[in-house]
Amino acid sequence: MKNKKEVKIIHAAIVFVILVAAMSVSIIRFDAGVHIAMFIGVCAAAIMALYLGFDWKFIETSMIEGIMNAMNSIMILITVGILVGVWILSGVVPSMIYYGLKLLSPSVFLVAAVLICSITSLATGTSWGTVGTMGLALIGIAVGLGIPAPVAAGAIISGAYFGDKMSPLSDTTNLAPAMAGTDVFTHVKFMMLPTGITYIITLGIFALMGIQYANGTGVDMSEVSEMSQGLTSMFHISPFLLLPPVIVIVAVARKIPALPGITLGIFAGVLCGFIFQDGITYGDVMVAGMSGFTCESGVEALDSLLSTGGIENMMFSISLTMIAMMFGGIMEKTGMLAAVVKKIVKVAKKPVGLITTTELTCFLSNLVMPEQYISVVIPGRMYADTYKEMGLHPKTLSNALESAGTVTSVLVPWNTCSVYVVGVLGVSTMTYLPYCYFNLLMPFVTIILAFFGITVAKEIKEEK
Repeated sequence: MKNKKEVKIIHAAIVFVILVAAMSVSIIRFDAGVHIAMFIGVCAAAIMALYLGFDWKFIETSMIEGIMNAMNSIMILITVGILVGVWILSGVVPSMIYYGLKLLSPSVFLVAAVLICSITSLATGTSWGTVGTMGLALIGIAVGLGIPAPVAAGAIISGAYFGDKMSPLSDTTNLAPAMAGTDVFTHVKFMMLPTGITYIITLGIFALMGIQYANGTGVDMSEVSEMSQGLTSMFHISPFLLLPPVIVIVAVARKIPALPGITLGIFAGVLCGFIFQDGITYGDVMVAGMSGFTCESGVEALDSLLSTGGIENMMFSISLTMIAMMFGGIMEKTGMLAAVVKKIVKVAKKPVGLITTTELTCFLSNLVMPEQYISVVIPGRMYADTYKEMGLHPKTLSNALESAGTVTSVLVPWNTCSVYVVGVLGVSTMTYLPYCYFNLLMPFVTIILAFFGITVAKEIKEEK
C-alpha cells in the first residue's frame, strides 16, 4: 500500500452511485430484493479500494472487521429466530394475540400500540426486545382487527424507538453521551423537549388515523371472531402463557444481557408448551427452533401470520447484515466515508448547520455502515472537537446523535435494525417506512428547534 492515491469524495461518490443504481434496478424494476444489489456495492467498493492502492489483504480484513461489528446483532437474530418458532409452537404468541383481540378495539389500536411499545422499551431499554415480544403480538392483533400490517408496524416501531432513545437502560442512550463527553442523565434531560414534541405529534397522527377504523373502514369484525376461533382450535389459550414475554422483559430490565434474556424466554416457552399444549415432543421443539412453525388452522390470515420463526427464516436477515457490513467495512477502513464527511462539515458555519451536518452524517453511516451503534460512535468521535471549538455543550452533540443515528437505522432496508424488524414482523421496510412517524419526524424537529436555539446549549465556563 505504498503507492496509495489520495482518497477524494469523487471516489466515494462513484461507489455510492453504483450501489444506489443496483438497488433501484433490483427493487423497483425486478422486485428482486437487495442482497445481490448490496453485493454489487461490495464489489464496487473493493474495486475502488484496489484502484486507490489498497492491497487485497487489507480489503479482506476490512470486510471481516465490518462483519465483526455486527456479530452481536447476528447472534441475536439467530436467537430470536428460535424464540419466535418456539413461542408460536408453545402457544405464547397465539395467547398474546387472542387476548389482544379481546381487549383492543380498532379505534384505539394504533395509539395503544405506540403506548404499549413505548412503556416496554422504556422499561427494558431495547427496541429489539420490544419488537420481538409486544410487537410480534400486536402485528397479529392488527391483522385480526383489519388494520394494515405496515400501519401497525409503523406504530410499533415508533413506540419502540421512543423508549430506546429515552431509556437510561438503552445502549445507545448511554453510548451517545459517552461519545460526546457528557453524562447520561444530562443527555436524557436535554432530549426531553424535542423528543416529547415529536412523540405528541406522532400520537396525534395515529389518533387521527384511528378514526377511520372506528368508523369501520377496512374493518371486518367477523375476521376477529374467525381468528379467535382458529387460535382456540389449534392451541390451548391460557393467561399463564403470557409469562415467557414477561420473563424476557423483566430480565432485560434488570440488565441481564440480551442473549441470556432471550434464551430464558426460549426455555420458558418450551416449558409452557410441554405443560399447556397437547402432544408436543422434543422433536417438535427442534423443528420449530430450526425451521419455524407451520400453522394449518384453515384461516388464511392466521396461517400466513403464524407460519414463521426458526433460524432458517432468519437467514435472509443474517445474510443481508453480513453483506451490508462487508460494504461498510471497506468504506470506513479505506477512508472513503471520511472523504464524504470532510466535504459536508465545511458547510457547518453555525450551530444549526453543525447539528444538521451531524444528523446527515449519522444517516449516512446508517446507509453505508449499516449498524446502529456505528452511526452513533463514528459521528460522535468525528464532531466532538468541532462542537467544543464552537463553544457548545456536549449534550448538544449527544442529542443530535440520538435524534438521527438511533431512530433512522430502522428506515434503511439493509441496516441491521431494519432486517431484524422485517424478520420478526414480516413487513418490508419500504411498506412500513411511511408510517414510522416518530422516526421520520425526530431529525427534522431537532433541526427546526436548533434554528430557534432550543436544541443548542452553550458550554459555560465552569463546565469547560
